[in-house]
Amino acid sequence: MTMRFTAKTRRGMVALAVAAGLAAGAAGCGSGGDDGKRPEQPASASRTAGAGPSAQEGQSDKPLAELRGSDGLSLRITSAQRDSGGFVTVNGTLKNDGAQSVVIPSALSGNETEIIKNGRSLGGATLVDPKGKKRYYVLRDTEGRPLTTTGFSTLRAGDTLAVFMQFPAPPANQVEFQLPTFSSATLPISG
Repeated sequence: MTMRFTAKTRRGMVALAVAAGLAAGAAGCGSGGDDGKRPEQPASASRTAGAGPSAQEGQSDKPLAELRGSDGLSLRITSAQRDSGGFVTVNGTLKNDGAQSVVIPSALSGNETEIIKNGRSLGGATLVDPKGKKRYYVLRDTEGRPLTTTGFSTLRAGDTLAVFMQFPAPPANQVEFQLPTFSSATLPISG
């Protein structure tokens, strides 16, 4: 019991340290000038959930793909980057294009028990290597949590959510991206 309490306490302390670091970093961000103008932002700012690579890394102005999902949801994929270890991180923005708040479909988490028990996520995403005819699922950590954006449940009308998904290393430089309830898309992998 003591070891379990210690592990939970340690995770809580790490989460607190990360939150404090993010808060300090956000406080240090500014427009860089004293012209009295605030940077323009939509009424509801984008937010990210979960731990992992920043969904902003490697983004470009032109998306790699735009996918349509159910209930007015869309997914704009901005990068698919292979890191030095060969893992592929897909970054993008989930948006509610509808006129009403949408409960994020639980199908996006996939149907694997280990991933589902960790809450809402994009754990159902896969990359398919068309040449090797092999499917790559979202990676998981040692406790079974998917290496993807987690912890979201609803998205208000017009809101966006920066998202990421990390996959094992497919050998192909072009893969098909699939996410339940969304159309699929062919993605080039850079890096």
